[in-house]
Amino acid sequence: MNGIDLLFKIAGIGIIVSILHTVLKQAGKEEQGQLVTLAGVVIVLLLVIQLLAGFFETVRTMFNLY
Repeated sequence: MNGIDLLFKIAGIGIIVSILHTVLKQAGKEEQGQLVTLAGVVIVLLLVIQLLAGFFETVRTMFNLY
């Protein structure tokens, strides 16, 4: 996955989550808005964790660890 591609995915998720949160808050459903925000944070964290796992795998193979 390209760095710019990941950046656009994170930005897109952030925009969608913020719009959904605002719509739900205006509709009086703040709890669901908070759940949408939490789900967005979890999705972004999973993307970042996958990126870090690939980075550590690259470092491990580069230095012939294990």
